[in-house]
Amino acid sequence: MMSGRGLGHTGGTLDKLEAIPGFRTALSLAETKAQVTRLGCAMIGQTPEIAPADRRLYALRDVTGTVEAIPLIAASIMSKKLAEGLNALVLDVKRGSGAFLPKLEQSLELAKTMIALGEDRGCPTVALLTAMDRPLGRACGNALETEEAILALRGEGPEDLMEVTYALGVEMLLAAGVEKTSKKARQRLENAIGSGLAAEKFEQVIEAQGGNPKVVEDASVLPQAQEVEVYNAPRTGVVRRVEPRIIGRAVVAMGGGRLKVEDPVDPTVGFVITAKPGGKVLAGEPIASVFAKDPTGMNLAFEALAQAIVIGDKLDEKPLPLVSHRVTKAGVEDLATRPSSARTSRSPR
Repeated sequence: MMSGRGLGHTGGTLDKLEAIPGFRTALSLAETKAQVTRLGCAMIGQTPEIAPADRRLYALRDVTGTVEAIPLIAASIMSKKLAEGLNALVLDVKRGSGAFLPKLEQSLELAKTMIALGEDRGCPTVALLTAMDRPLGRACGNALETEEAILALRGEGPEDLMEVTYALGVEMLLAAGVEKTSKKARQRLENAIGSGLAAEKFEQVIEAQGGNPKVVEDASVLPQAQEVEVYNAPRTGVVRRVEPRIIGRAVVAMGGGRLKVEDPVDPTVGFVITAKPGGKVLAGEPIASVFAKDPTGMNLAFEALAQAIVIGDKLDEKPLPLVSHRVTKAGVEDLATRPSSARTSRSPR
């Protein structure tokens, strides 16, 4: 898997992996091939050898204000994915207020653009549209999200994170021809997690790429924030919104993201937010924890939470479905309106 770094208000897979002490994402092509042959898995970024133009594209999008341009998003993502030599690809395309492209029609256009690029290169490509109108899971910030991902591999992740992970994993097993139906693919994934094989595989990858594999069993191996404080609900009521864009920008401002491609990243800062849209809260009830490097960052974080978590008397607007659409070269399926029986029995196309 070849991934990118954080850009704008969104985090990057490479930054999260590099929160693990010693983890190397800049593997050479020879190292990557050898590791895939040995373990079946490697997690890397672009290098001067692999998709070399992507770093320049990242920097160009930053300074020209074109982070949200569909052609440049598609080029950046697909240049990395197609460089992997894939025989199938599953994409997670975000929609909602926290996405680079918030509107449904924009997300569909991006998905269709990337699918066309994949199919043109002989790589069957599927995209799922998933919700980003609130944070997925509870953790926001590199080390915190890495810890939550490890919990997910052990079957202990938040319910919404697990639902999206399983949906994408099912599509991958169908696309690869490993399973013939969604039901069997889901069972295989649950077995891999329940048996401990998923966590064990990640442990092997961490060790192979120079990281400390003990992190899978002991989250304290990850770098820790200097200051931690609890944020309490300012009033009794119903959580109307948790705005991910405000949260993401706060993480960047606290030092956990970058404004320019060369900016350093503090992996320790961020949030753990337990409040979810539609949930009832009481005044003074803990609904988030803040992880900061200094009092300035802590103050900034509390101000952001006060804006991002909106509590009212009732929920005005239903949150988006976690997985709303499935897009292939054949067209768009609205999963939210499809009978559940059709979802569990689907075969690859």
